[in-house]
Amino acid sequence: MIITNHTIKMRKILVNLLIVATCLSCDQKQPNIVLIVADDMGYGDLGCYGVRDIKTPQIDQLANQGVRLTNFYSNGPECTPTRTALLTGRYQQRAGGLECAIGAGNIGRYDEAIWLWHKKELGLPVKESTLLSSLKKAGYKTAMLGKWHLGYEKKFRPDQHGFDYSFGNIGYGGDYFYHIEQDEIDLPDFTGAHNLAENGKEVFYDGRYMTDLISEKAVEWLEHRDEKAPFFLYLPYTSPHSPFQGPGDDLGRPIAGDEWSSSSRAKYIEMVESLDSGIGKVLDFLSEHKLDKETVVMFFSDNGGRAREANNGIFSGQKGQVYEGGIHVPCIIRWPGKIDPNSISEQPSISFDLTRSIISLSGISTGELQLDGYDIVNHLAREKNDIDRTLFWRKKRGGIVHKAINDGEFKYLVVLNNDTVTDEKLFKLKDDPSELNNLLIINPDKAMELKEELRIWEQDVEAPRLQDF
Repeated sequence: MIITNHTIKMRKILVNLLIVATCLSCDQKQPNIVLIVADDMGYGDLGCYGVRDIKTPQIDQLANQGVRLTNFYSNGPECTPTRTALLTGRYQQRAGGLECAIGAGNIGRYDEAIWLWHKKELGLPVKESTLLSSLKKAGYKTAMLGKWHLGYEKKFRPDQHGFDYSFGNIGYGGDYFYHIEQDEIDLPDFTGAHNLAENGKEVFYDGRYMTDLISEKAVEWLEHRDEKAPFFLYLPYTSPHSPFQGPGDDLGRPIAGDEWSSSSRAKYIEMVESLDSGIGKVLDFLSEHKLDKETVVMFFSDNGGRAREANNGIFSGQKGQVYEGGIHVPCIIRWPGKIDPNSISEQPSISFDLTRSIISLSGISTGELQLDGYDIVNHLAREKNDIDRTLFWRKKRGGIVHKAINDGEFKYLVVLNNDTVTDEKLFKLKDDPSELNNLLIINPDKAMELKEELRIWEQDVEAPRLQDF
């Protein structure tokens, strides 16, 4: 038999149809999924997590209708790493070059990332997008509204990864009204430092507040979606990431100079409250169109907040660090009729657990996907007993490397500057969640045990695309 490209294509179509048919034959109808990601929000910056000076009634109501996770972590202490893990369902180190936020203007910030940048390979390869490829196989319609930050080049943009519709910043975000970053991006199809795109192509919405744009575009997409298919709506907001601009702060021009670094808790509060209001518009649409009972809604922050503006609760450290304040974040999941309302879970979990959960919800088998996460939604819906887990972090920037391992009881962390240890600690998190008591000297054996586990993990997650680095 002669195998032609047409034959191969038809086989792929038949396989995909079989997968979808299998999904639809399951007892549980495929739910819609809305995944909301805040940017740089502190653990203690929501009413349902204890904040007193910020009003977040919409997110608090979401928590009242679902479960609030109190032992949830982001995969990275910065933007790009967590998003890489979320799209791949695996530790971001496996993708290579993405364990630090891509810099404004599309730059690499550590040796491997700089090497990829010179090759125009600084971004998430499409083949790594396990989440999107799985959802497409399962028949989902998909949209992304908000911050991408997984590569500026055309081949890395959301439309190439399988989103049916995308709108937002291809970079980290920037000016909330004029959608520029501090540095020019140096792309042939973008203007200067401007980084707003729709379906991969530059668009201009000058004077429109980014948080409002994301919410409005999300509702618009929901209104015009294909109602015959389940949907996945990914909402990675830019708020409350710097620069610190509230909805009434349009100067009639882009910000410049010291305006980029101006900040205050009061302005941060405005941004979070605007974010809460925008999320409310999306949740209201689901309710008004009777979609809320057939839609799983997930919310979390991509990392901890900056110490100057955010409130990380009882946790020490901040964004960019692997102390709890940099990675211990709020997370809420609502699934009416499946997950108990107004409940709390202490199950240790991490952001790529949501990836495995979403793929499982779609009906696609996760058996051959080599995912690193745990199906946290299934855990909650079935009211399983909590289990111990060992979780890992590593972040590079310049010559500085932050590493940590948490085995559920103890946490070991180390910071190196050009291979010289500048910080090394051991904490017993169950007794000391604020990481105030360093046990390194009195428990060196445990530290060595965790250090060895960390070393083995680092070997395991080495990226194939960096083998020639």
